[in-house]
Amino acid sequence: MRTETKCIEAGYTPKNGESRLHPIVQSTTFKYDTSADMGKLFDLEASGYFYTRLQNPTNDATAAKIAALEGGTAAMLTSSGQAATFFSVFNLAGAGDHVIASSTIYGGSFNLFNVTMRRMGIDFTFVDPDCSDEELEAAFKPNTKAVFGETIANPALIVFDIERFAKAAHAHGVPLIIDNTFATPINCRPFEWGADIVTHSTTKYMDGHDAAVGGAIVDSGNFDWMAHADKFPGLCTPDDSYHGITYAERFGKEGAFITKATAQLMRDLGSIQAPMNSFLLNLGLESLAVRMQRHCENAQAVAEFLQADERVSYVTYPGLKGDKYYERAKKYMPNGTCGVISFGVKGGRAAAEEFMKNLKLAIIATHVADAHTCVLHPASSTHRQMTDEELIAGGVRPDMIRLSVGIENKDDIIEDIKQALESI
Repeated sequence: MRTETKCIEAGYTPKNGESRLHPIVQSTTFKYDTSADMGKLFDLEASGYFYTRLQNPTNDATAAKIAALEGGTAAMLTSSGQAATFFSVFNLAGAGDHVIASSTIYGGSFNLFNVTMRRMGIDFTFVDPDCSDEELEAAFKPNTKAVFGETIANPALIVFDIERFAKAAHAHGVPLIIDNTFATPINCRPFEWGADIVTHSTTKYMDGHDAAVGGAIVDSGNFDWMAHADKFPGLCTPDDSYHGITYAERFGKEGAFITKATAQLMRDLGSIQAPMNSFLLNLGLESLAVRMQRHCENAQAVAEFLQADERVSYVTYPGLKGDKYYERAKKYMPNGTCGVISFGVKGGRAAAEEFMKNLKLAIIATHVADAHTCVLHPASSTHRQMTDEELIAGGVRPDMIRLSVGIENKDDIIEDIKQALESI
């Protein structure tokens, strides 16, 4: 099936007389005839469900659809995109380990790595995504366990060179993890360029309607854990907390990563996505291909309007000719990037606040990447925990406005921006 069809059909095929939509299994527990039947599930010797904190049929159907869209072999849902980011790294790295991350990742992810996970004993090196090969090589250490980046940085809109970073990671025997939230698998499939693990904040374009918070992790099934067994003992040696299972031996390249994340991390940390949220997410996925096309079409028109307006000091959008990342975007995302634009208005931070205050259609909201047009000043909201130096290193100017272009009529969006600019 092609991607547009997978949005509708993947993950669940009803049998004769069954529900056309996968039903919401709103149950914490599941009944079995014997203790032996349940014991097989606990030993991971049989497939099934015994407690929704670990797995749920509604969640699994939606996760299977996302895995199909990304071209992966296994996937899991989490309670938020932040949980997906945490699980993807913590499934590989523990106290005393090291991870390389792009310096331009989302501010919440940066804080998770730079503060919270450092307290857990994990060291991080943040590299400029446009660093030289020599600088990238110098970032690796003997205890490096993964490299992390974003397809399109939020909100700097820097397009990550997936292929280049994948080659560097693999040369050091570690996987590349890519947050594909902004591009979605409609516009970019990182596994085709060498990435090993993909994460999503499904709260954004995948849900698309401000209805449900959630996250997802997808495994490509390509990384050979046993070939680097000394680096990944959690996957390649017996897990004493789960009956001595060696995940990479039992479930192979295709299933080891997600099985460990479920049986170990989800078991202990419990960041499960609610079945109701998973149901809503699946509804959003059905229209994802259509919505992404409209988001990109609208954003392109808005970016071109902003670029031509003398009251605008700069515009960053990878779809614009002349943008620093235009050619790289054409390589990885030939059919479009996303609906998010970053720009500044002449007059700096004060002028930006005046502009945002006078918008009528677009609303000021923390959210991004959904059907509604919304706007945000990252330096005073999502990235306010970062210093000016960290902001600049992350590609976020203090006067930057993040505009998430929705799927309304593009002329209405442009007229709203025009009247707000006139108010400055």
